[in-house]
Amino acid sequence: MNAHGIVHKYGDNVDTDVIIPARYLNTSDHKELASHCMEDIDKEFVNKVKEGDIIVAEMNFGCGSSREHAPIAIKASGISCVIASTFARIFYRNAINIGLPILECDEAAKDISAGDEVDIDFDTGVITNVTKGKTYQAQPFPEFIKDIINKGGLLKSLKG
Repeated sequence: MNAHGIVHKYGDNVDTDVIIPARYLNTSDHKELASHCMEDIDKEFVNKVKEGDIIVAEMNFGCGSSREHAPIAIKASGISCVIASTFARIFYRNAINIGLPILECDEAAKDISAGDEVDIDFDTGVITNVTKGKTYQAQPFPEFIKDIINKGGLLKSLKG
């Protein structure tokens, strides 16, 4: 299981209100949520993001309310992984539950820049910044989390 894409970079404390603003929570349509993803922090995100791209942020990504809409909007926008120094715990759990791969790696989060090309090997936790020729080590997923992500989320993994 791997990811490869171009980085969209953000700082500390990116909360769920800027990931998907509350005014759009009246829909559960994933594509509609994706069309408003990150718009209160990065108006051009939806125009720039391409399938497979990666979000990199620093401390406390996904803080704020516990809305599952936030990781759904990110995944539906085409993002293949979010790398951050740390994640809010409820966001971390919601991301795994809907099958969005996320990795904590402080060194990568601080060193990777917007526009960098990045490869991620989820089996080993190795993040490779192709642009800078550097690698970083994140904690790889345990087998049960890999299974949840590979099957597209917790509910799909329970169906066998």
